[in-house]
Amino acid sequence: MFDFLEGYDVLGAFWTTVQLALLSAVGSLVWGTALAAMRVGPVPLMRGFGTAYVNIVRNIPLTVIILFTSLGLNQTLGIGLGSDDFKTVNFRLAVLGLTVYTSAFVCEAIRSGINTVPVGQAEAARAIGLSFTQVLNLVVLPQAFRAAVGPLTNVLIALTKNTTVAAAIGVAEAAYVMKEMVENEAQLLLISAVVAFGFCCLTLPTGLILGWVGKKVAVKR
Repeated sequence: MFDFLEGYDVLGAFWTTVQLALLSAVGSLVWGTALAAMRVGPVPLMRGFGTAYVNIVRNIPLTVIILFTSLGLNQTLGIGLGSDDFKTVNFRLAVLGLTVYTSAFVCEAIRSGINTVPVGQAEAARAIGLSFTQVLNLVVLPQAFRAAVGPLTNVLIALTKNTTVAAAIGVAEAAYVMKEMVENEAQLLLISAVVAFGFCCLTLPTGLILGWVGKKVAVKR
């Protein structure tokens, strides 16, 4: 029944999907947190940059961003991100594109968490002499992350599914292998079912585990 899977590295493709999702998630969390800090910061120029970044990037299709990293950064400007190997370059460019795109949504998820922190706490911290950076790092962000676990879970699940766009620049993840199998095999329904099952195996446990974590760390008010 599943003889058509022979000759295709399906597990390897899903491992590439996992790597894309994890590396992009880490990059998005770092850059998204920095953007959120800019958006709530006291410097108008930084607030303007953060707001413009989020509003522009989240309204650009991910496919356009991924193609730009390959055609614009790599083929036009010659940026290879430290490698000359075609597969490695495309993988790193895909991680960069996914990070640039997803960080806009991470920023908004964290900003929603920041909005749950009572203003009085930040005012009290400033009253005892803490700087803006200290207030953000020591008082606001720890509570904001606890409140934002739910929204961040949704962003991570969406990111995992969005990795399929990396196939557009030749990254051999799950959607890329699915495309090869559809072109060569007459088992469209079974191929789709196998790939859908694989993504469910990745996203369902993620949602259940992080949902449990979100309830455990939720701030009781």
